[in-house]
Amino acid sequence: MALETAGQKPAKATKLKIENQATFDLPKDTNEQIYKILEYLPLEHQRGLEKVKLVDFINDPRLAKMDLPVKGDLPGLYHPKVGTQNPFLEMSMGALLKPTDGWAQRWMAKQSFRSNLAGLIFSLVGQHYYLTLRHSVKKQNLEPQIRQYAEKNLREWGEKQSASSWRGKLFKPFRPYIERWAKWLNKKAVAAQKK
Repeated sequence: MALETAGQKPAKATKLKIENQATFDLPKDTNEQIYKILEYLPLEHQRGLEKVKLVDFINDPRLAKMDLPVKGDLPGLYHPKVGTQNPFLEMSMGALLKPTDGWAQRWMAKQSFRSNLAGLIFSLVGQHYYLTLRHSVKKQNLEPQIRQYAEKNLREWGEKQSASSWRGKLFKPFRPYIERWAKWLNKKAVAAQKK
């Protein structure tokens, strides 16, 4: 039983709201998948977030003022706290599902939707965590820290997901050889770029 301090209410975990403003059909159980991905992350990293907003495409006035043009559609945007508006995550379902592309691109996007969604959520929550809750990181070190946070969580989440799948069980014995081969290919690519 948790100790309670006199006069204070016990803290309770609140679920993030999901606002679906996307006009096209999303894959089955998208909201449940988002909640499962968010449950994987520690609650301390999500503290202060108000909602997850799903839109067709991200159209933010801040993007027009950027010096560098953004190639393609922006998949996600973190909105920090401004005035009384709490921070929230905005995700573009058009960038993840590619509804305007050809059949093959739409099919590939739908097949990789869950892992792309997880990577995007890990990246946006990482931005929230390092910008608001982790004050010891300098601004010039934010991008590598956020990338490392997202990659670490995505790798662990993917291993947890594949542990119970037949594909994960089938390829588990070959994994060390595949990783060694990938490492060797990366070394060859780096050596080819130096020439």
